[in-house]
Amino acid sequence: MTIKVTFRTALLAGALLLSGLLVPTSADAAQSGVVSCSTITVDKSVTKGISLPCLDSKSNVVFQGIRGPVVVNVFGSWCEPCQEEIPHFLDLAKSKKVAIVGIDVEEANVQAGRAFVTKKGMNWPILFDVNSVTRGLFGLGVPVTWFIDANGKVTYRQIGLIHSDAILNGEVTKYLGIKL
Repeated sequence: MTIKVTFRTALLAGALLLSGLLVPTSADAAQSGVVSCSTITVDKSVTKGISLPCLDSKSNVVFQGIRGPVVVNVFGSWCEPCQEEIPHFLDLAKSKKVAIVGIDVEEANVQAGRAFVTKKGMNWPILFDVNSVTRGLFGLGVPVTWFIDANGKVTYRQIGLIHSDAILNGEVTKYLGIKL
């Protein structure tokens, strides 16, 4: 079987890739070091809500179905405060006592998101907000961090930068009941 690719088709595919509307294959994601979203605890009976693709291109997750205890960090690679707080999340991830889920918003495209996550060593599942569908849920600014309990209840919303490991650890203990 021969597939004919015209210049116009290649140009269109390139434009779709750059816009983030065409998502590369999961093999591309696997090569980038992006963590699978299969570890996110989800109530599969929740089917209504905001469905977000995983940065690994293998699945979608309905945000309202996420169950904890979990810390959900909403960020963008272009956001300086988001970059400042990443080391605190890296330290939290090392504890292996609480799950972390990232949500990458307002990114130029999926490749930029993958490159950023890989470069920063973010070794937890990352969802990708392709068309800013979470704005109504999280608001316009980032970073935002949500703490969600085992029943899916949001126990706390941290708006803005988390300044230290002590603050993040204290919030995990206070709002999720996990002693770090």
